[in-house]
Amino acid sequence: MKRNSLAVIVAIGISILGVAGGVAQAEAPPTEQCSLAVVSRLVQGNARVCDTKTVQQMAKAGHAFEQNQLGIASVLAIGPDYSEKEALAWFQKSAESGYAPAQVNLGVMYINGWGTPVNYGAGLQWLHAAADQHFGRAYFNLGILYLEGKGVKRDNEEAFRWFQKGAEAGDSSAETNLGYMYDQGLGCQRDVSRAAMLYRKAAEAGNPLGENNLADMYLRGEGMTRDYAEAFSWFQKAAAQGHTGAQIKLGSMYANGQGTAKDPEAAYAWAKAAEMGGDPRGKELLHSLEGSLSKEQVERAHLRARLLRQGEPELSAENFAE
Repeated sequence: MKRNSLAVIVAIGISILGVAGGVAQAEAPPTEQCSLAVVSRLVQGNARVCDTKTVQQMAKAGHAFEQNQLGIASVLAIGPDYSEKEALAWFQKSAESGYAPAQVNLGVMYINGWGTPVNYGAGLQWLHAAADQHFGRAYFNLGILYLEGKGVKRDNEEAFRWFQKGAEAGDSSAETNLGYMYDQGLGCQRDVSRAAMLYRKAAEAGNPLGENNLADMYLRGEGMTRDYAEAFSWFQKAAAQGHTGAQIKLGSMYANGQGTAKDPEAAYAWAKAAEMGGDPRGKELLHSLEGSLSKEQVERAHLRARLLRQGEPELSAENFAE
């Protein structure tokens, strides 16, 4: 299975730091950032978890952070009054005040045609505005556009340049894609050792694509000594985050007893979870396993696959820049 670090444009780098847990607070000094608990996970810096009313008040008063928060809440449609058009409006307000995360989010809205007709020109304009502020996720998104030829002429060297800037800024998705460029020799001289180093850095930051690609290098013995146990471990981490390619590879390792004890039922469950996630590449594996499993085992594996899917993250606040 080919390693591929390319995110679909839908996931083009809107990534949130997040806030979660804890009791929502109704009040916050206007000089502090006030985050929506429903779209946030971890308190960052002086950010506070606040109720929707407080965030709306601060957003209407011109606070860029809260405007971006409402944009995120709106695009996720967390309430009946939220919509993509509402998200676009809030991102626009925040972006115009110079808030780089909102500039990225607004650019992504235009590129995807969310709440507005697709407009690559506007999308590029806002991504460059955020890049001018050295915002890592903007670099990553620009790299994706040049790599895929979306709104610009396809240019691997230019894509490499943007991914490199994003990696230097600490963006794990940019690190993963820069690793992919080195891995495949796109826009640069092929260097699998450097690719492995970048995949590891992204994987250790919890990036599922980095985890998958690092696991694949361990599995193949490229850029490092082959190690099935390490490959299994990293595929497992990526699979748990919903990476369907990793789920299929994990299923294959269970089926063959590589890096783990043979477990055809678990193999079937993981490959089936990937299929339920829209990835048909494990169809052959599923077919080969069905002959070795009883009807009861297949039924249990189907149930497990559904449970695995339920635990996977869907489009969430983590996909947006805060």
